[in-house]
Amino acid sequence: MSEVFEVPDVCDGDRVDRALALLTGWSRSEVQALLADELVLVDGRAVAKSHRLSIGDRVELLGAPTPDAPPSGEAIAIEVRYEDDDVVVVAKPAGLVVHPGAGNAHGTLVNALLHRYPEMADVGDEFRPGIVHRLDRDTSGLLVVARTQAAYESLVEQLASRSVERIYDALCWGSPASSRGLIDAPIGRSVHRRTRMSIRDDGRDARTRYAVVAQWRRPDLSQLECQLETGRTHQIRVHLAAIGHPIVGDATYGGYRENIALRRPFLHARLLGFAHPRTGTQVLVTEPLPADLTGVLASLDTEPDPPD
Repeated sequence: MSEVFEVPDVCDGDRVDRALALLTGWSRSEVQALLADELVLVDGRAVAKSHRLSIGDRVELLGAPTPDAPPSGEAIAIEVRYEDDDVVVVAKPAGLVVHPGAGNAHGTLVNALLHRYPEMADVGDEFRPGIVHRLDRDTSGLLVVARTQAAYESLVEQLASRSVERIYDALCWGSPASSRGLIDAPIGRSVHRRTRMSIRDDGRDARTRYAVVAQWRRPDLSQLECQLETGRTHQIRVHLAAIGHPIVGDATYGGYRENIALRRPFLHARLLGFAHPRTGTQVLVTEPLPADLTGVLASLDTEPDPPD
């Protein structure tokens, strides 16, 4: 869906989440979920829930809430890499959606977590309980989830202050001009394809550091270690495509090729580090590449070259 309207006099100065709840009849949490998914644009830009509206602002809704009720537990197998009374770190497989949303009311990671940790239902947003950050459906790797409200608030603050360490493995087409670099380019929703993101001057601040760890000449490929300084939707995928090196298998951003028939982006969240919300001690978890990605590397005809 896509709906556009102008902010009426009655909502002048109101927070966008409160105004949209009033105008649409949706709950505040439903509106906040849309805002978190960047499905609400004000004058063409995604905004935070605390953004205040002015008379005549152009608001565009790119989606609508689908859950009729908060998610419930479902017996879905998950791989836990670390757990205690405060937090859980899971290894999400490619293909598993993190939380319910449009077209995915059931069968998500949240449903699996609620089955195993039912107390998580009261943590954070009731429609995505415990979730403090996300991975795209087809990205594999590590995700930290809060089991208590105190842990949730701590992890959200750590993410906001950019103190959480997140390192991804990626395989991209071509060879970056430098073996190490920083991609500093704002990201916003594409004006041409609303399900995609793009580099936009009026987008949100986005920074990705990368380092080349291996290269191949035939085909021309580079394996990268990417470190997030921010966490925007599709960030690594958009940034690498923007510098001319799309991720192998990423059909959305120009990375699919017939000679490497990977049906999802070669992108894996390998390392996750954060301060434990209660003790303050550092928690560091790593996860090796899954079989589908190691299979791609094994299929290459030649040994990799060291980075230039």
